[in-house]
Amino acid sequence: MSDQGLELAREKMQDAGVAPAAVDVFTRFYRLLEEGASGYVREDDVEPLTGLTRHADLEVGAQEAADALAKTAVIKLNGGLGTSMGMDRAKSLLTVRRSAQGEDLTFLDVIVRQVRAARAATGARLPLVLMNSFRTQDDTLAALSAYDDVAVEGLPLDFLQNREPKLRADTLEPVDWPADPTLEWCPPGHGDLYPALHAHGVVHALLDAGFRYASVSNSDNLGAAPTAEIAAWFAASGAPYAAEMCLKTPADVKGGQLVVRTADGRIIQRETAQTHPDDMDVSLDPQRHRYFHTNNLWFDLEALAAELDRTGGVLELPLIRNAKTVDPTDPSSPEVVQIESAMGAAVAVFEGATAIEVGRERFLPVKTTSDLLLLRSDVYELTDDYRLVAQVEAPLVQLSKTYKTIGAFDERFPAGPPSLRGATGLAVQGDWTFGGGVVAEGDAALAEPEGGAGTVPDGATVTGSGIV
Repeated sequence: MSDQGLELAREKMQDAGVAPAAVDVFTRFYRLLEEGASGYVREDDVEPLTGLTRHADLEVGAQEAADALAKTAVIKLNGGLGTSMGMDRAKSLLTVRRSAQGEDLTFLDVIVRQVRAARAATGARLPLVLMNSFRTQDDTLAALSAYDDVAVEGLPLDFLQNREPKLRADTLEPVDWPADPTLEWCPPGHGDLYPALHAHGVVHALLDAGFRYASVSNSDNLGAAPTAEIAAWFAASGAPYAAEMCLKTPADVKGGQLVVRTADGRIIQRETAQTHPDDMDVSLDPQRHRYFHTNNLWFDLEALAAELDRTGGVLELPLIRNAKTVDPTDPSSPEVVQIESAMGAAVAVFEGATAIEVGRERFLPVKTTSDLLLLRSDVYELTDDYRLVAQVEAPLVQLSKTYKTIGAFDERFPAGPPSLRGATGLAVQGDWTFGGGVVAEGDAALAEPEGGAGTVPDGATVTGSGIV
């Protein structure tokens, strides 16, 4: 039955024009899936990652830094739709800040202006290349048309990630969902970066244009601005690959981490989905595993090109088996399996791969509206070079499910976010609409309002005792 499932899936991908390398990657993972591979990385088989160089301790000369950035390209993963926040277009087109001039800026606006600022400061050409999905490409390129100086001659502005069929959990055959055929497909996880780069010839194009290094990050992480200091460190390291790691805080209850495989001393990645339930508590223990993975990566393009050419883009990354329903908004719809992989897992592919400890300013992702409220608030200031700089230690924001979608979130903050500079946390239960000039102080909290909905008046202060 599984042989039939694989053949049906391969035919579906080929008929849709999916790149051959992506079909081969899917085939490899399918065989692992039918063999019962869980993808688990057990705690007994690993040791914590320790002894990292710290970004804060780097001493890099101005010329050395400029020279390294001159050979660097920026690749942003931009395939996400923000469906978890009720969006149906590129998440990077969501407004994230307002400029000093009163201009609403999207993630994409900030990214482009970060690149422009780094170019102006160093003279680097610094190409910006986006990995889009079929759902994000048109809107993103239309938005980029407002920036006629962003493209670097001879290089693409974007390339397309691949897609694959969701598989019925009971038969491992491609799911059929006539109510919305687009839901029959899913992205292959950000490990698809490698076959997509290979299929579109992006790495060789960058090498031919005179670039040696690439910085890769998610478009919803505005902390991953171009940095000449890390570029210089990476160039001097001679490593083929490096990952940026952050020290854990109470907010970091999920996310990937790097660990050392005891069998061979090699650094490998362990995603949340690869963590056995029995190992979850210890994997999250900041005393044992001090770092989490920011998903900010650095590549030596020559080493990457050699590996992609050797494998045809089919890197031997670990399987991530992701159980879902075909319609993620309908738990009664058929159960499916999504075959995924993580781009950070390539750390095990490249001999001599390394990592660097970076500050929290390099990791500002927006996965939920709680993250968005924090980033829009006065906790951060937008600098002249379009970096978001925290003015105080960021509080932990926890909004109820009422605020889950962007539409519901914006309706409840019509005058903008409350001041959070004096808060250590903000926990909101139930349905509250915030007036203008609201200030949160200390460990601020709002309990479920009586009558189903409540209003925080203009100019009110929210503390641990509620509204005062």
